[in-house]
Amino acid sequence: MEPIRLLYISIEGNTRSFADKLQNYANGMHDQNSKYPQVELKEISDQSDFENETQPYFISVPTYLTGGNGIDSGVTELMTNSFGEYLAYNDNAKYCWGVIGSGNRNFNEQYCLTARRYAEAFDAPFIADFELRGTGRDVERIYQILIAETQKHEN
Repeated sequence: MEPIRLLYISIEGNTRSFADKLQNYANGMHDQNSKYPQVELKEISDQSDFENETQPYFISVPTYLTGGNGIDSGVTELMTNSFGEYLAYNDNAKYCWGVIGSGNRNFNEQYCLTARRYAEAFDAPFIADFELRGTGRDVERIYQILIAETQKHEN
């Protein structure tokens, strides 16, 4: 079984921490039973060169916004713009099978707003969310979602 690819951007390390936990969990599951796919990570940052993606992937994006409330009084994406530009590069977006969002629930309606906006912009489903660095339960839940979403596309 091919590894599940996850592209992500991490500003303060929360998304990277979650991605690393997800990869470790997936690899542990794969070691126990090869029917479980591994997770392959690719971090995108302001320093990343644009590349043409040629294989399906999921994305994980944190929420960083400024201005307005993001619902009815506008919003400006902050700090994840290079990730959006990478996804928009050439045909990269067509390989995106789903969006995972993260954020802080204290921000109410803005929780995972960046991920929901990416899902709309790149015509990909918003498939999961986690708060801050996520919990072990989040890792297991999202891994199962990634497997299910991958199977949908392969069938």
